Amino acid sequence: MMSEKQMADDAYQPTGTNEEQEDAAPLDLQNAVDERTYDDMLDEGYSPPEKPLGVDKYGTTAEEQQAGESLDERLSQEVPEVAELGGDGLGDLPGGQGELIDDEVGGERAGRLSAPDEGVRSDTTKELIARDEGIDGGAASAEEAAMHVIEGEDPDLT
Repeated sequence: MMSEKQMADDAYQPTGTNEEQEDAAPLDLQNAVDERTYDDMLDEGYSPPEKPLGVDKYGTTAEEQQAGESLDERLSQEVPEVAELGGDGLGDLPGGQGELIDDEVGGERAGRLSAPDEGVRSDTTKELIARDEGIDGGAASAEEAAMHVIEGEDPDLT
């Protein structure tokens, strides 16, 4: 215990030796648990890249870096953009090949769906028919985004 004469600053005084720093030194890999040892690191070896990187490129020498690359050399490295394939509306490939669009699927996306009985009475077709309440302001889940409107006989129940 501290006497009344000792102050809080006097409770811990450094010893003046390097003892505190020796305790905080990093662990030797040979004595560390679940760490790779130095021998393990040497046994792993080195796996070089499959091809040299940057050796063929302009600017690897000091002279090339000083001179800079010309616009023609820069443009020759560009990769052209691939044009989108156009479709004819019958499928996913031009020329009429691909999956045809089904009339029963519908093209317009549905929003939030509610049962036609609105929870008031029993409904035997609630899993087959729903009313579109409009798209919610938040992000739709994958299931909601997969729903599309199929035009039916009753305009209220689509």
